Amino acid sequence: MIQIDALPAFSDNYLWLLQDVTRRECAVVDPGDAAPVEQWLQAHTDWKLTDILVTHHHADHVGGVARLKAATGARVLGPAGEKIPARDVALDEGDRVEVLGLDFQVIHVPGHTLGHIAYFSQSQEQPLLFCGDTLFAAGCGRLFEGTPAQMHASLGRLAALPGPTAVYCTHEYTLSNLRFACAVEPENPEVLARFEEVSRWREQGKISLPSSIALERATNPFLRVSETSVKKMADERSGQQIRTPEEVFATIRRWKDQF
Repeated sequence: MIQIDALPAFSDNYLWLLQDVTRRECAVVDPGDAAPVEQWLQAHTDWKLTDILVTHHHADHVGGVARLKAATGARVLGPAGEKIPARDVALDEGDRVEVLGLDFQVIHVPGHTLGHIAYFSQSQEQPLLFCGDTLFAAGCGRLFEGTPAQMHASLGRLAALPGPTAVYCTHEYTLSNLRFACAVEPENPEVLARFEEVSRWREQGKISLPSSIALERATNPFLRVSETSVKKMADERSGQQIRTPEEVFATIRRWKDQF
């Protein structure tokens, strides 16, 4: 089994550290800052960093990549469609790659950026998803490069993964996302219960991740755009009857940008 820990970085980023305790080998996802990883390795001197997984090109996800590769010789994997520092392996839709004995499927999820990818593995008892800034706990990434149609399709692909899949996104945005989810679905008991739970966690200094695909289907408004309750709220926001789930998504994404 692979152990996964969060290394906090910047104000709200998490660098996910995957650890093979038997081999004393580790991998890191989206190291926007090298320092937290370097500090961990200095405290675990018999461990080796073997791989660096990158989901997209934004600086808070790649800023530490070159320094970590230079220091450790780790293999750098990243999206083929984006400029990734020191990349060794360019990955695109449908590719498979092995990291620490885990078999990862690469899913192209444009929207936040055009080349954004996610890494999905069913190698363990609980499936794993590293989704960068595409799917957040109770939210989704901003559309910096892609279109609402692209992001809606990308989220649909992730929502179709097995319900128990552990969702490792890269920012502690959950509480603010849930405030918005409460505005979109004020009568959804699962949204309200999750908001109360995460509020307690954050007051106690606990992180809110990982989530699960099943939990996101139940509480994430961006995965629920086909629900009558979400469509009704989008209709009210737009002042007209919206016809497609894609248009509902676009409406609530614009709302979230101003929320």
